[in-house]
Amino acid sequence: MSDSRPIAIDAMGGDHAPHEIVAGAVHAVRERGLSVVLVGSPRVLYEALADHDATKEVPIVRAEEALAMDEGALASLRRPRSSIAVACHLVRRGDAAAVVSAGSTAGIVATGRLRLKGQQGVLRPAIAVPIPTLPKPTVLIDAGANAEVKPEMLVQFAQLGTAYAELAYGIETPRVGLLTIGSEAEKGNKLVKRAHELLLASPGLRFEGNVEGHDLLTGKVDVITTDGFTGNVALKTMEGAVRYAFSELRAAVTDSRLARLGAAMQRSRIRELRRRLDPEAYGGAVLLGLNGTVVIAHGSSRADGISAACKLAADLSAAGIVARIGDKTAATPRSHRLW
Repeated sequence: MSDSRPIAIDAMGGDHAPHEIVAGAVHAVRERGLSVVLVGSPRVLYEALADHDATKEVPIVRAEEALAMDEGALASLRRPRSSIAVACHLVRRGDAAAVVSAGSTAGIVATGRLRLKGQQGVLRPAIAVPIPTLPKPTVLIDAGANAEVKPEMLVQFAQLGTAYAELAYGIETPRVGLLTIGSEAEKGNKLVKRAHELLLASPGLRFEGNVEGHDLLTGKVDVITTDGFTGNVALKTMEGAVRYAFSELRAAVTDSRLARLGAAMQRSRIRELRRRLDPEAYGGAVLLGLNGTVVIAHGSSRADGISAACKLAADLSAAGIVARIGDKTAATPRSHRLW
């Protein structure tokens, strides 16, 4: 299945917007064969495209405003014509297949909920992030969209993550784990204990029990469900640890002539490890549960990361991620909705 509609790129969102965003869009068109449209200030974007001699390859849709990286959810209401809002509007009216943005996560989540609305039966949209485990990535959900949740939401996050793991990574019957402070069923606060009970009783989920922080990179399960506060802390702690480890590794392999020689002999393996642990290699996070595909690239994304995010967005849209989630949630009755 294919989708000929373009990917709408929020060209004004991100630490290195708009130039790296534009460079990524051009790369996505030329190297990946994707169709994209840039959303933002026409004058600024035209000049950036001219630097790549790509003014005739990538169309531009005007957006009068942009959300700053330090702006939160309320900015989505104050700036109804922001670049992320216009990008979401393109998806809502069927003119684009998906949205890609490296802007403020809070702003993207709030704007997505406001413009695209939640899918029927979905309590809250959640952010799914791939963790670089082997042989296939582990999906961490929620990674920051919902700081406060109810037990039923953790169950639904597991359903969203399961649909994503099946579609994005071809995992049949993904194993689900609940992130908490101990592997025993009675470990955790009231939220986690109740969620554990509900997960055990949930048809269609292969619940493997609790997992702990040290299980994040082991591949023990395929989907890890948690609240957005805990998930975001865990994710950023892990990213910081990886950066620290590589910094120490760099210092160690340049410490002596013998160490440099050993590093040279292992250069290809070190390069591959760095690539596998690079968040940009996976294209970013996905905001699941909306009536549209939204990919959130890392705020510090360069051109390669934006290009990868466009590829992820195109693949998920073409594969019907929204419909797959609808199928997952439609059969499960909900006692109430929390919009």
